[in-house]
Amino acid sequence: VQLQASGGGLVQAGGSLRLSCRASGRTFSAYNMGWFRQAPGKDREFVAGMYWSDSNAYYADSVKGRFTVSRDNVKNTVYLQMNSLKPEDTAVYFCAAGGGGTYSDDYAYWGQGTLVTVSS
Repeated sequence: VQLQASGGGLVQAGGSLRLSCRASGRTFSAYNMGWFRQAPGKDREFVAGMYWSDSNAYYADSVKGRFTVSRDNVKNTVYLQMNSLKPEDTAVYFCAAGGGGTYSDDYAYWGQGTLVTVSS
């Protein structure tokens, strides 16, 4: 499966962005989806995930209540709505497809990343 992430950009603190991750190739619905991010000089970290079987979503504590994962089965796309953005949310955001979970190794397929910059 191929993943194409988009929607990053520059936003002021308190603002919002919506990231998109469009999948193509093998059956999209067979995979659980995840969003990760990597800030400069830091390790990649889990942000949010969604199970395809029941659309159950789960989040890192740092984004809970501010970020929301959703999907569009017709468009083979998963979204990450990010509200109340903070400067510490600045990172390259990656979408991933695979078994699901909060570890990078849980996912076999990765998009190319999209940069989110939050100014103070």
